[in-house]
Amino acid sequence: MIGRGVVLLLALTCGVAVGNLYFPQAISPLVASGLGIPVDSAVLVVTAAQIGYAVGIFLLVPLGDRIPLRPLVVTLLGLTGLSLAVASSADSLPPLFGASVLIGITTVVAPAVAPIAAGLVAQERQGAVTGTLLSGSLGGMLLSRAFGGVLGEWLTWRAPYLVAAALALILALVLAFALPKTTPPTRQRYPALVAASVRLVLAEPEIRRSCFYQMMIFGAFQAVWTGVALLLTGPVYGLGAHAVGVLAFVNAATMIATPLAGRQVDRRGPDPVNLVCMIAVLISAAVMLGGVLGGVVGLAALAVGTLVLDVAMQSGMIANMVRNFAQRPDARSRVNTAYMTCAFLGGGLGSWLGSRAYVLLGWSGVCALVAVMASAALIRHLQVSRTGSSSVPC
Repeated sequence: MIGRGVVLLLALTCGVAVGNLYFPQAISPLVASGLGIPVDSAVLVVTAAQIGYAVGIFLLVPLGDRIPLRPLVVTLLGLTGLSLAVASSADSLPPLFGASVLIGITTVVAPAVAPIAAGLVAQERQGAVTGTLLSGSLGGMLLSRAFGGVLGEWLTWRAPYLVAAALALILALVLAFALPKTTPPTRQRYPALVAASVRLVLAEPEIRRSCFYQMMIFGAFQAVWTGVALLLTGPVYGLGAHAVGVLAFVNAATMIATPLAGRQVDRRGPDPVNLVCMIAVLISAAVMLGGVLGGVVGLAALAVGTLVLDVAMQSGMIANMVRNFAQRPDARSRVNTAYMTCAFLGGGLGSWLGSRAYVLLGWSGVCALVAVMASAALIRHLQVSRTGSSSVPC
């Protein structure tokens, strides 16, 4: 069993690790100008980290069922710190792209920690602890954009990478002493662990359903935060990269909502929470469309719309994770591997589609993309509710 202090430390660690995927969204215009490349090419750095994260989840998170918590987390943080340091020294897009893939692969502490922590508390606390860890991850998503945008404007785009590298290495040192000793639940060989994630998706309709939901909703989330950096730094607003960070900082209120969502999942079950979240994403797309107006009205629409989107995405993620853990409590890391791999494949796709939608159709195209992806998830959910079975095809 672990106490509240360790849970909070792990939540902080999740936030720092996840933040490495998101601060590049705020500084992509700075990367473009610093390296002399088009801004839509600089966005590929964000996509590279997301795809790398999906690969890292698939290949490394299953080790959470095989390797004790402490050496796993410390090693991952150390490798992430080194990869961030390499990225800070890149002088062109190809090495930065490659380093971003490595950052994504190694910064998988959050999906590695969540299922282990869930197994170290009583069952009636699992939703609340999962919500606390995801609240830390959400803080990393939101605050890292503010950190990256402000620091990048002040000291160039390389500074956020250097500071993030230092944070990862410091946390690795702290956690080497703070984390408890744990006993992994299996001694299966590594190839069997990786293959088990694929088998679980094929065998468990409920896990497939959760994966599809999060691919759509997280893809919509990534599309928005990729596109909004281009919108705010473009001709409609003409703001600097720090504006993306300020918008994300406003949305930090989401961190309060996620533990509440976890308790609602404990009380009502995952499905009602999923339904509310999908409808909220559709509402957020309509509200964010007001961003095309520019000025104070447009900024207010972006702030309210992204706040609703962030709360809905994160709350839905908690519901999906609790549903998944209930299917196979003996294989939480392998279940989470399948789920998070699908989620970040959807996120990488959403990031790329968001940049293309913005280039081709402007901000209205990004909002339409969000509505389409949320509708796909909602239609699937209503189909399951009507038939009473989740075994329908994805």
